[in-house]
Amino acid sequence: MTTYIFFDEALHMLVNAFLASVLLLITGSGIGLAVIETIEKTSVRQPSPKQ
Repeated sequence: MTTYIFFDEALHMLVNAFLASVLLLITGSGIGLAVIETIEKTSVRQPSPKQ
C-alpha cells in the first residue's frame, strides 16, 4: 500500500515547520539574552589594572 502526500498538504507542513522554527529561534534568543543580561547585572567586575 502506497500513501501519497498531496502538494498542498506538504506545503502546509513545510510552512508550519518553518513558522515553528522561527518562533523557537526568537524565543530561544530572547531567553538567552535575558540570561546574559542577568549574569552581567549580578557579576562583580574587578577593575582592570590599567584604569
